[in-house]
Amino acid sequence: MIVETIFSTLNENNEPNFAPMGIVWGETFITVRPYRNTRTCNNLLANGYGVANLTDDVMAFVRCGLYKSPLPSFSAKKVPGAVFQNTCSWLEVEVVAHGGSIDRAELRCRVLHKESQNEFLGFCRARNAVIEATILATRLAICDRATVHEKLSVYKEIVEKTGDATEREAFQLVHDYIRQGGTK
Repeated sequence: MIVETIFSTLNENNEPNFAPMGIVWGETFITVRPYRNTRTCNNLLANGYGVANLTDDVMAFVRCGLYKSPLPSFSAKKVPGAVFQNTCSWLEVEVVAHGGSIDRAELRCRVLHKESQNEFLGFCRARNAVIEATILATRLAICDRATVHEKLSVYKEIVEKTGDATEREAFQLVHDYIRQGGTK
């Protein structure tokens, strides 16, 4: 099962990088499959540690995924890493094996520490739609425009029908990003 997280890593200067990342979930091991040309991949391969943040903060997915906005954080407990301040729970992990393809790494990680600070309330349909739209926006270079606009129209209808002000604002940020061709 793939679970959407905000995955954080540290660069060589111990500066945190946060990125939306679907991980293959497990209790003692997870698998992370970042594209090789990403900061997440470079940081994981360089220092071997990361944090999988489980959050219901849909705006965080949009801000760090599309706009590369820094997220407020605090230090991880067992690994060199950063925990998103508004996370519900998190897994601190260590890379134990890596492989993959030319385009995507496949990193098997051992869970060294689990902690929670808030109840995860889950996602309403609008939040799911915003996350799907965000994922779509990160793949503009590999998707045809007609498909992008078709899917965006479906997501917009869901957000308008079931979302609140936060989901509408998040969706508008995604829409603006796509309209500008993926530039911030």
